[in-house]
Amino acid sequence: MSTKVSESTGYVPNLQMSAFGYVMAAAIALLLLPALPVIAVVWLLWRAFVAEDPPESSYERWRTETADRERNSPNGA
Repeated sequence: MSTKVSESTGYVPNLQMSAFGYVMAAAIALLLLPALPVIAVVWLLWRAFVAEDPPESSYERWRTETADRERNSPNGA
């Protein structure tokens, strides 16, 4: 007979499923370990030739714009 909803114990940790998940994660990590050098080289090449420059912080932009305004102002201040 099935358990009624009113008799349910609620959510409890499932030790067997947790152990299975950890074993699978370890197996995948071990299988991907030999591919790590290839992944690293591909990532470096992507960063060098494809990736865009990181966005400039607003403070840096403000600082350079202020310096430009001071250089271009008529009173030289």
